[in-house]
Amino acid sequence: MSENRFTDSMPMGQEEYTDLLKDILSARYQRAQPLAFVHTYGCQQNVADSEKLKGMLLQMGCALTESKEDADIIIFNTCAVREHAEDRVFGNVGALKALKRQKPSLLIALCGCMMEQEHIAEKIYKSFPYVGLVFGTHVIHRFPELVFHAVTSGKRLIERGEDDGRIHEGIPIHRDGSFKGWLPVMYGCDNFCTYCIVPHVRGRERSRRPEVILREAEEMVQAGYREITLLGQNVNSYGKGLEDAVTFPQLLRQTAQIPGDFWLSFMTSHPKDASRELIDVMAENPKISSHLHLPFQSGSDRILRLMNRRYTVEKYLEIVDYAKKRIPDLALTSDVIVGFPGETEEDFRQTLELIRQVEFTSLFTFIYSPRVGTPAVKMEDPFTHEDKARRMGELLKLQEQISARRTASMVGRQYRVLVEEQAREGILNARTHGGVVVEVSGNVDLIGTFGTAEVTEARNFILRGSLLPDP
Repeated sequence: MSENRFTDSMPMGQEEYTDLLKDILSARYQRAQPLAFVHTYGCQQNVADSEKLKGMLLQMGCALTESKEDADIIIFNTCAVREHAEDRVFGNVGALKALKRQKPSLLIALCGCMMEQEHIAEKIYKSFPYVGLVFGTHVIHRFPELVFHAVTSGKRLIERGEDDGRIHEGIPIHRDGSFKGWLPVMYGCDNFCTYCIVPHVRGRERSRRPEVILREAEEMVQAGYREITLLGQNVNSYGKGLEDAVTFPQLLRQTAQIPGDFWLSFMTSHPKDASRELIDVMAENPKISSHLHLPFQSGSDRILRLMNRRYTVEKYLEIVDYAKKRIPDLALTSDVIVGFPGETEEDFRQTLELIRQVEFTSLFTFIYSPRVGTPAVKMEDPFTHEDKARRMGELLKLQEQISARRTASMVGRQYRVLVEEQAREGILNARTHGGVVVEVSGNVDLIGTFGTAEVTEARNFILRGSLLPDP
């Protein structure tokens, strides 16, 4: 693995491009502040990347808009994890053709994980000639430079780059939220699960320095953030490549010790690296969310081996049992893939049995999606989509029953909640420490504040309750 190298200021040369672009973009679009539209597909890491793009756009003198029609610059930050996400991107890019015809100076840019795949970049180049800029995840720190060349050369620019193991700090960030924020602690993945494209498009694991993470977390708390989520493709392998050995549980404990009233969450944990130390740190620190997202993917050891997951069902259940004992109100969620190549009916029955045994709070379920460049694409797959859809329906029905029992058990109890958003007129969505949503009555002024909710009603996945007066 490449040695991690760090910079504490904006990457070299990018400030100069940023300064030049203020006048260039203003003149090109005949606005004091050209308008930029950024749309994000996929995971929270993509959201965090888009927040960097927005930060750099603001420094270029742009303003952000929610309207593609008003925008001078349109950026789609793409996801490559599933075929459906890619199809959405192609459809939405195709819809921009008419807009580009109306506004010839419009700059359309595509970035993110999809663009790190050669066959996708070639398709974009051939099928969408009005896309002016394509760049991958490894060159996001060069965004000002890429925009400069795209708008001054008049030529289409494709820049995918290579994973050089660098950590580029000092990039400006414009966060989407004012009280909930994402904080990446590492990038990339070394696991190479046979179905997953992420290591191929995100590169190898590299960890940010703990002092940089802690400083950023302190700044977020001082700015009024009520929930901070530490991000990584596999946070439990945090620390690789650092000069001083620091584990993720140690980083989590240090972050939780920052003064202030806030909650601390993290995702995602790979079961092969989830340790008792991690569970102990969660149990001992009241600021850390009592929610653990621990993807199991399949309840069959045979399928787990084919997936290259490097744990067994027994190992998974051991860490789950320990977590439930140490954290009594633990909310446990997971990912599961239905229809992995060669999954038999017996393999699927074992997945259902694991779900019955664990009783997850909720599941994120997916029918296997082939990804070009992954080993699973070449595996024999005798089952039809109809077979897989039937299995998915059975799994969802089981999980719905489990979730209904769990939510029913919460009726009559009181929970500290963070009020997050307006669900509809007069009704707010508040979330418990374990990540369960409770609908409560209240004014929008309460959004972004903590309160205590008493659960009064449970309807399948929906909890209803009332906010109690402050003591």
